[in-house]
Amino acid sequence: MSTAVVIQARMTSSRLPGKVLRQILGRPMLSFQIERMRRARGFDRLVLATTTNRSDDVIAAFCGAEGLDCFRGSEHDVLARYYEAAVEAAASVVVRVTSDCPLLDPDVVETVISRFRGLDGCDYASNMLEPTFPYGMAVEVMSFAALSHAHTHARDPVEREHVTPYIYRRPGQFRIASVEMSPNRSDHRWTVDTPEDFQLITKILEALYPTKPDFRMADVVALLETHPEWRELNRHVRQISIDRPQGIQ
Repeated sequence: MSTAVVIQARMTSSRLPGKVLRQILGRPMLSFQIERMRRARGFDRLVLATTTNRSDDVIAAFCGAEGLDCFRGSEHDVLARYYEAAVEAAASVVVRVTSDCPLLDPDVVETVISRFRGLDGCDYASNMLEPTFPYGMAVEVMSFAALSHAHTHARDPVEREHVTPYIYRRPGQFRIASVEMSPNRSDHRWTVDTPEDFQLITKILEALYPTKPDFRMADVVALLETHPEWRELNRHVRQISIDRPQGIQ
């Protein structure tokens, strides 16, 4: 069973264009996420899926410099981009993460992959179906068969743009597993969509990375308990909400 992690990235994000290559500690933000993903186990291949737009040539060049596989596909039909990247990677299992989560914990990635593999016949597993993890720790794992079915049948533009809603909206059709944590940390926002998000993530990385580059989620929580005022930087930012399924396992 070949497992590929596919990270989606583009330069034309609406609220903070070019965010993935913005500099933190003299490095592109995306490089931190790549480094953290390479610390995780349980997959065979790491692929970055960007678009065919000329504006994303810089992302392709970044991948070349990082020795990272790069697939280029549709900007707006991200479901097609994922499906085609999975085909090229010959993956039977696909792990989806997004490039605006530079604090993503390798242990969380491994946990969701293990949950997927531990449930016989599982089609899809995620730690964001019932939000308990910080926003910015999202991991989705799906079978290639489920991804292929979604690619073939999804018609709703939301289901094409956000890749997985076709699957998790249909718990009667797919076997779906939810991964949750305790205590609930879903009040934390560690993704980067806005300048305020970027400011917070910069502070966190500047505080943790120089002395502990392999920091984990608990280290970030402890840091923010020491600096509760930092959380006010992006507390007002609204998250995009997509309906979640019932009947998850």
